[in-house]
Amino acid sequence: MKKQNLKIFRIVLLLGTLISLYFVPWPIVKAWLIPLPDNVQTQVNKATDYGFDGIIVYVDKANETPTLYAAGTKNRIGNVPADPKALFKIASVDKLYNAVAVSKLVYNGTLDLDNTISDYLPELQGRIAYANTISIRMLVQHRSGIPNYTDTFNYWSEPKTNDDDKLALILDKPANFKPDTAYAYCNTNYLLLSRIMERVLGYDPFIFIQNAILNPLNLNQTYASINAVHLNDVMSGYYVGYDVDLKSNQVGSMLATAEDLGKFIRALNDGSIFKNKKEQDIYTSIYKYEHTGLIPGYQTIAKYHEDIDTVVIQFTNTVDFEGYNWNLSEIMYNRIVKILKRT
Repeated sequence: MKKQNLKIFRIVLLLGTLISLYFVPWPIVKAWLIPLPDNVQTQVNKATDYGFDGIIVYVDKANETPTLYAAGTKNRIGNVPADPKALFKIASVDKLYNAVAVSKLVYNGTLDLDNTISDYLPELQGRIAYANTISIRMLVQHRSGIPNYTDTFNYWSEPKTNDDDKLALILDKPANFKPDTAYAYCNTNYLLLSRIMERVLGYDPFIFIQNAILNPLNLNQTYASINAVHLNDVMSGYYVGYDVDLKSNQVGSMLATAEDLGKFIRALNDGSIFKNKKEQDIYTSIYKYEHTGLIPGYQTIAKYHEDIDTVVIQFTNTVDFEGYNWNLSEIMYNRIVKILKRT
């Protein structure tokens, strides 16, 4: 009887092992286990092995000339090689620009971090729960409790093209939590911040971003939306399983070259983007100094690595909200950083 039980145990153990092996994320394991190459370009060249059509990487290492790397394709049609100077939809990374704009407007007295949605947009009183409690600070820090419009059912199958339609998706909905009691990343927060900035400025807040942030830094390849650029200058974007080029879709994302974004991240982290320490302290009190972005067709990682005094920007133009796609982009990025740390 004991031998029979042992046999059954071994069979169950074997079945369990086989089942667990079936669920192992082998693409991720493989990407991690491959020996680290000697240089960044060799690593970048592996982008297609990771399932990406194309990749652009910008590296700004202290006391060295910044370098651009690219591999794969810019456009499947004609198999156009990836262009390191192509424009790219940076998705949620544009929150950094908006948070800097808020800080500058707070510094000059145009905005108050403790004023509420109702103070600036009284028409939303009663349409957004706790509108008279949710402050500018809470919006910037994703502590408002407002529902995220991109989380509404099947949003990305037919994304809204204007802010009114996006906002309408969450009006009159209950809050996810009481303001300032939790953190939840929410695109609606920054839609409202943009609307508030437009209300107090009297014009498009991107004009303020351009005048107060981009122009002083000579960032001439950063744009408000796809409508402001030539499509041929934009890297194509794809979703796994679909052949349609997503670059013409208007989803509300800013666009920039990897170089422009890298210069912005450098200026943000070394403080040169701010007028003085007081303005920088305002920013430090409300937001972070790095960001990632993900929309259909486009994913961005933009970070400064203090230990090696290096900015690394990575654009990849093939996206899948399911599976390991984002994980693989992070693995690619982390391997590039490891190479830079040992050189």
